[in-house]
Order: sequence, then C-alpha cells, then structure tokens
Amino acid sequence: MSESASEVSEGPVERALNGFEAAFGAGADDTPDPVVALAPGRVNLVGGHTDYNDGLCLPMAVDRTVAVAARARDDDQIRVHATDFGETATFGPDDDPDGWVAYVAAVARVLREDESIPGADLAIASDVPSGAGLSSSAAVELAVGRALLGVAGTEIPTIDLSLACWRAEREGVGVECGILDQFAVGLCEPDSALFLDCRTREFEQVHFSGDVGILVVDTGVSHELADSGYNDRVRECRRAVSILRESSETPVESLRDADVDLLEAHVDALGDVLYRRVRHVVTENERVRDACEALSAHDFEQVGAKMVAGHESLRDDYEVSCAELDAAIDLLTAFDGVYGARMTGGGFGGSAVALVTEDALGRTEAGVRAALPERVGADAQVFSCRPSGGVRLVDAL
Repeated sequence: MSESASEVSEGPVERALNGFEAAFGAGADDTPDPVVALAPGRVNLVGGHTDYNDGLCLPMAVDRTVAVAARARDDDQIRVHATDFGETATFGPDDDPDGWVAYVAAVARVLREDESIPGADLAIASDVPSGAGLSSSAAVELAVGRALLGVAGTEIPTIDLSLACWRAEREGVGVECGILDQFAVGLCEPDSALFLDCRTREFEQVHFSGDVGILVVDTGVSHELADSGYNDRVRECRRAVSILRESSETPVESLRDADVDLLEAHVDALGDVLYRRVRHVVTENERVRDACEALSAHDFEQVGAKMVAGHESLRDDYEVSCAELDAAIDLLTAFDGVYGARMTGGGFGGSAVALVTEDALGRTEAGVRAALPERVGADAQVFSCRPSGGVRLVDAL
C-alpha cells in the first residue's frame, strides 16, 4: 500500500526526490520513477530502558519523518546520498562502512540474507532531529528497508522488517538496543500509542483522541548511544539478572521476571547501584501498565503523572538524564495545561516530551521557546507534533 506524497509532510519527500535527481540524474524517459519510503520519528511516553529487559513500553510515532527515494541498479552496489548534508557513499555487499552509512549498509546486509535485494541508488532526507532521542536512526533504518524492498518488488510483514532493522542496529552499528524504536517506527498507527510487550513481541494499538497535543524540547545535547553510557546500562542489567538468579530460587531470565519483593529480598547481594537499576525497571513496567489503562480512558492527568514519575526514576535510579533534560522537564511542567513531561529516548542528552492540553499547546510552545535559551541552552528547540502512522511507501509526485 502507498499513499500520495501530498497527503503527508512533503518537506523530506520533496528534498529526497530533488536530492536523488541531483546526485544520480533523472534517467531516460523509460526509467521508472524512484520508489519513496517514509518513516516517522517516535517519542516514548513511558517505558524507558525497559525494552532490552524484556519489559513494557508505550511509544508513539510523530509527524517528523525520514524519506528515502530509491531506484534499482543493474549491479549489486548501493550508492546513497544524504541530501541534508551533501554526502554520497558507495558500498558493496562485502563492505563495512562506518559513520551514518553503517546504518544503511547494515539494513541492506540483513535484508539480503532472506530477500533478493538488488543494488540501488538511494537519497535520504529528514526532519527528525539527529541525536535528539526521537529515534532518527530507526527511522532511517525502516525507511531504507522499505525502499530497498520496494525496488526489489518484494513485500514482507512490517513486524519482520522491524526485526530486521533491530538486528541491523545491534549487529551492524553496535547499539545493544531492544525492539522499542524499530517497532514504534514500523507499527504505530495515527492517533494512537503502541503498548508493546518486548518479551512476547505482542503489541496493541491504544487509540485515543481528544484535546491533547505533544510538545518536544530538543535540548541540543546530542547523544551517540554506541558511545554513551547506554551499553553500560545494558551490561549492568545483565549483571543484576545473574546475581538475582544465583541468589534466589526464582528463575530469572531477565529483569522482566523481577518484582519488588524479589528486589527487596536481595538488596545486599545487588549493592546500591544495581539495586537502583533494577528498581527503575520494575517500577517502570508498572507505570507503563497504568499509563496504558489511563490513556485508553482519556485520563491524561494520570498519564502525565506516570510520565513525571518515570523521569524521576530515570534521573535518580537509572542515572541517564542530564542537567539540560532536567531543566527542560522543570520548565515544561511549570506551565498550566501540561499534564506531564519526561525525557524520551536513551538519555545522556536528547529530548523531553510533554503531554499538553490542546487549548494550551500554542501558548505553551511560545512560552517554552522564549525561556529555552536561559533555562536549557542556546541550542535548545521546541516543536509540537502529532501521533503518526508507521513506515510506508508514498507515491512520488
């Protein structure tokens, strides 16, 4: 299924198509038009750092997108042009490029294990801020994957594409992430959040409507998850699982198997740091359940309360926030009409997300924008967004 590019945000689509022609040419009259794939960024309302612990998450896709224009080649090479910063790279099936090209190469490599993916020319354009905690990397992965399948004339279930892109980020890029980002970017529906069980990989669309909007504050503090403390947290959780398994008679395969009683019974064995890491995961899973029920009931006050509690836990127990994120949360929650706010993404920089009443959205955005340079930083930005659908093909106009 595809939709008209006029029905979606045209900025990245137009720039990808223009960049494609500038980099690779229009081709002969009988050359097919490029395939165009579009994938959204995402915010996570509740469920931070639970995904790689087999836990629960409540993300939603947003109407900031990555567009990829693609056309098949007659060899097995892939040429990719990054329209937004004017770089072009070429690689073959056996090459292992680094930097931003690594994401593209990893997706192509994983897809080629099971699908006949030809060589292709690709052009990428985005209005998802990079390094801002809105999952720009997963958006690139899913858009590239859908575009490559499009030029191959092949369709696979979106859940399989999401899993392929998750493998690409773990194996090709080195981020020991869970499935949250790729599933959110792939599977979310408009006007919905995604209740995701990362152990069973079951998910449910939590449809909601009403007088509510989303504000995002990009702190301007960029994070690179492969180089940050993210993988350190993954390893800490693995150590905690080993300790709980050895110290108790309860089979503990992941922190999804832990509860408050088990945690409190093994405080001494865990030590202070691991105790707090586990406490965050255990209590965050409960916050996701509560927030999901509240969102279904349009109880946005309760959703906001769980967001704030989640941020406090990420800040104090999991220690993945930073001064700029904390300042953004304090700023956002000081405005009337803001139900709640929290950091979104892996942390160590990036963005804060707030749930706001519709009638307060405009004045809150203006008020936050005026205060950002002094309260958060000179590079901080704020923008509003809407719950969006997941990755899809669009018609090139």
